[in-house]
Amino acid sequence: MKNDFEGKVALVTGSASGLGRATALLFAEKGAKVVVSDVAEEGGLETVRLITSSGGHASFISCDVSNEHEVIQLISHTLETYGQLDFGVNNAGIGGLMTPTHLYPSAEFEKVMSINTNGVFLCMREELQVMLEQGFGSIVNVSSVAGLAGFPNNLAYSASKHAVIGMTKTAGLEYARKGIRVNAVCPVFTITPMVTEMFEIIGDQKDKLQASIPMKRFGQPEEIAETIVWLCSDAASFVTAHAMPIDGGFMAG
Repeated sequence: MKNDFEGKVALVTGSASGLGRATALLFAEKGAKVVVSDVAEEGGLETVRLITSSGGHASFISCDVSNEHEVIQLISHTLETYGQLDFGVNNAGIGGLMTPTHLYPSAEFEKVMSINTNGVFLCMREELQVMLEQGFGSIVNVSSVAGLAGFPNNLAYSASKHAVIGMTKTAGLEYARKGIRVNAVCPVFTITPMVTEMFEIIGDQKDKLQASIPMKRFGQPEEIAETIVWLCSDAASFVTAHAMPIDGGFMAG
């Protein structure tokens, strides 16, 4: 229903484009007020414009999720602006280098882990503090099928997304009796700017990747967003500590 989230507040990190933007737009379409957050200010403001021009409510705050101070400021902004936080979608992330493990630079590994893993940890920790005080809330962390299986030449990304699932399951168990649900989504290759950039690097391997998906196509951001928003809804009230593949059957093969 269109107004399922009337009076609710959703925070979506990494929402200047791609999956994050699609999720922010869908929350707004369903009536939620949305905090749009990203390091890309121009894209983030465009997401806000798309929401407000359709009659929705949104605000933007720049945030590097690997920076603890900025994450604390992000949550403070959310509370100062809207007074509550119902849904946290921790989506911000990067792909990192695609190179064999024995050649992987330590600085690049640390960079990917800092954003993809530490960033989710910092956001989730601050979101949980608010939700514990409220006595309710739902968090969705964005992992990947690379968090469910190994992906050659993609060490840091795969490691970071495995860690996201571990944190999700742990927090889901910790807060299951406190009115807070914590889940993760694990998309297969989805047509976002990050994945499009990867396709440019791998060239003719793109067709092989598509063929490896039983549905023989890549995902669309809107399809992943629908699942994220569903996980935040009352329709998913008995779902927590779950890592849900959204993969066209990829992980079942």
